[in-house]
Amino acid sequence: MRSPFPGMNPYLENSELWSEVHSRLIVAIADEIALPLRPNYYVAVEKRTYMAEPDDSVLVGIPDVSVFSKPTANRQGDESQAATAVLPSASEPLTVTVPLMEEIQERYLEIREVKTGAVITTLEVLSPKNKRAGEGRDAYLRKRQQVLTSLTHLVEIDLLRAGKPMPIQGNPPNADYRILVSRGDRRPTAQLYAFSLRDSIPSFPLPLKAGAVELLVNLNEILNGVYERAGFDLRIDYTQLLQPPLAEEGMAWIAELLQEAGLRP
Repeated sequence: MRSPFPGMNPYLENSELWSEVHSRLIVAIADEIALPLRPNYYVAVEKRTYMAEPDDSVLVGIPDVSVFSKPTANRQGDESQAATAVLPSASEPLTVTVPLMEEIQERYLEIREVKTGAVITTLEVLSPKNKRAGEGRDAYLRKRQQVLTSLTHLVEIDLLRAGKPMPIQGNPPNADYRILVSRGDRRPTAQLYAFSLRDSIPSFPLPLKAGAVELLVNLNEILNGVYERAGFDLRIDYTQLLQPPLAEEGMAWIAELLQEAGLRP
């Protein structure tokens, strides 16, 4: 069963699903463009690795502190001598939780020239960690800057409503989703496809070497294929609250859409 949404399905942004969505989408894009790019180019699935703290961690986890009643000799004495909360003895250790750094791997695509192996285009699908403050965003911004200061083309796909969008000069439109196509020979100008939850995901051109015919990538169909093959229609509970939430008008639109699809009563 296809996704009930015309474009991006916002329920795929669920933290329990997105890692799988990201992995499947990267591979699906690679499979879709690989044959049309032959024999001059091939598609490599690369990965970026960094260490980061778990999202729900703090510097040091503090356990629940037990409260003990200090016995008093005279219960009818001064109220100041009533039961008092005290910490355990200093000789008895507390059980605490410390954060463990976790290894994060983010996959992306490189379109390489067969003859030279040179990277012609880098294609990224943003993850939640790329859009939140921390090492995930810092690592991605470093890589992004390396690409933008080279002749390599960059295609940056942002299908996440949550988080802070990637920096663009000027006043970018207020949109739910974005696809940036930055050609190495035309910088600092670039093409930005900005679209909303109610829109179909626009197809975008895949820039290649000068003079080559650019491939048009139908991301909407690719994502729908991922949705069906992964069985997300069987796994998503469309009665659950959407995160991040939408304005009342948007929630009403979603409710009507899901009711028409028979996914809500």
